[in-house]
Amino acid sequence: MKQNMILLHGLFGQLSNWDSVVEQFSSVYNVYVPSLPIYETPKTDPLYFLVEYLEEYIAANNLKNIVLIGNSLGGHVAILYTARNGHNVKNLILTGSSGLYENTNMGSYPKRSTTAYIKERIEYTFHDPAVVTETLVSQVLSITTNSQKCLGVLRVAKSTQRHYVADILPNITAPTLLIWGKEDRITPIHVAHEFASMIPYTKLVVLNECGHAPMMEKPTEFNIALQQYLNESVAN
Repeated sequence: MKQNMILLHGLFGQLSNWDSVVEQFSSVYNVYVPSLPIYETPKTDPLYFLVEYLEEYIAANNLKNIVLIGNSLGGHVAILYTARNGHNVKNLILTGSSGLYENTNMGSYPKRSTTAYIKERIEYTFHDPAVVTETLVSQVLSITTNSQKCLGVLRVAKSTQRHYVADILPNITAPTLLIWGKEDRITPIHVAHEFASMIPYTKLVVLNECGHAPMMEKPTEFNIALQQYLNESVAN
């Protein structure tokens, strides 16, 4: 029977960000890539609304013993889910996760939503600007020029800044893998080392010449690191 793997995207992330992981692991895992409801306007705290959405999604699909993987905001959601439902997480994998520190300026996005500016900001996310395609720019621009979507993004961004996770990390018992870009400018490499020092059972893999989204910028290296870690987990 296949195990279950859930992939959580970032604040401006798309489900396609995980294409290489889905392709690599779908033969061995039941891979789920939920679309986080970032653009909704909940009455509750936006970040915990996303956590509750994930809890309901997992319950509705009757998923057990999960490999839970999150990038950026998705990592933050994964941490909070694991803190509340550790019994159901076999392995936690974080890459460029928020929750301790983020170097970002969300407030400027709706004010300067030109193609050139959005392209510049996306390029800042990666080490190699060549990763930034016209399609990727168009996807983000469609969010920043939509007032409702942009408001949702800003609300979630502010919520992530309010909810730091340092106090709950020592209580996470799920074996955890950190895959981090050495040149990450959003959540710099020192953030990865802070996560590693606070989560009890942690392994850190650093990818050179890589920014904030390793699964997109270094897909082969990301998948190798993830595969080796999961193999070791099964062996243990």
